[in-house]
Amino acid sequence: MNFNVWAILAFVIIFGVVVVAHEFGHFIVAKANGIKVLEFSIGMGPKLVKFTKGDTEYSLRLLPIGGACMFEGEDGLFEEDEETELQQEENPLERPKTSQEGSFQNASVWARIATVVAGPLFNIVLGYVLAIIIVLTCGSIVSRIYEVHEGYPAYEAGLREGDMITAINGENIYLFREIQLNAMIYSGGEWEVEYERDGQRYTTSFELAENNGSYVMGITGGELHICEGLDIFEYSWYEVRYWLNTTVKSLKMLVTGQLTKDDVAGPVGVAGVISDTIEETKQYGFLTVLINMVNIALLLSINLGIMNLLPIPALDGGRLIFLLIEAIIRKPVPKKAEAIIHMIGFALLMLLMVLVLFNDISKFFR
Repeated sequence: MNFNVWAILAFVIIFGVVVVAHEFGHFIVAKANGIKVLEFSIGMGPKLVKFTKGDTEYSLRLLPIGGACMFEGEDGLFEEDEETELQQEENPLERPKTSQEGSFQNASVWARIATVVAGPLFNIVLGYVLAIIIVLTCGSIVSRIYEVHEGYPAYEAGLREGDMITAINGENIYLFREIQLNAMIYSGGEWEVEYERDGQRYTTSFELAENNGSYVMGITGGELHICEGLDIFEYSWYEVRYWLNTTVKSLKMLVTGQLTKDDVAGPVGVAGVISDTIEETKQYGFLTVLINMVNIALLLSINLGIMNLLPIPALDGGRLIFLLIEAIIRKPVPKKAEAIIHMIGFALLMLLMVLVLFNDISKFFR
């Protein structure tokens, strides 16, 4: 693994774009709802560059990972005056107003929910934009079968060259990679496969065969589809859908033990993937390298969006849980209790980041 200057630059740019999209989502929706943004920062650690415009300080920090969009009174731990305390006693089901103008706590619960969700949502939007670039440049690989190998389950079940697989166990299939993804997570049982042949729809079923520690159905496939017109937007969504499914199913595999810690990568691991990709594709020209970098950015953006929606304290998903509870019971969760939970969650996340970093580095010596 060779971390040259181009790999490092690509890593910084990719992470920067993905993080800016996430934090900008929080920023623009907060502003639209009258919430004051105190700081918009990219990176972590000491500030390298900073400037202030309006109520917001914009900063670039040393470590090119992470970012933050800090709101006025976000933690809700500022002191309340007597009038506010009296208001809360008289109307316990209403959120008391604070003295801070533009406070996060003063916004309606739905405005705060929108602000929290906007970060992950903008990552998915960025992923879609990146997918459009890929589909415009390269087209899309659809789920048509190129060859069916005799003696394998697909052949015995009646699948043949030219068939287009359209669904597996009721889940629609559009890209050949979706077939590969389903085979990768296969853990036994029968597949019900829908396919199209000469304009007619058929259904067959079979179990996958084990081959060198993995499961296969016995096909070679993937047909290039050149996208034009509205096809571009349709197949770009299929690309985003694929990465959404891959992220969710990978998390499930991690929880159920089908993946190990060595299948998880932190910033160092991602930098290694970027470096290896550049080395492997540079012989095919700059455009090939660039498209591969766009594809990695697409994966990371979708991954960041989904991961931030997990119901873990200190993540957007953790904050969203508290806000949804407030919306349902029409009464905010005590701010001190919420702040303590998020602080504990943040500490555990930092510990996890250290463990992932250690695991990434240890891979170099194995």
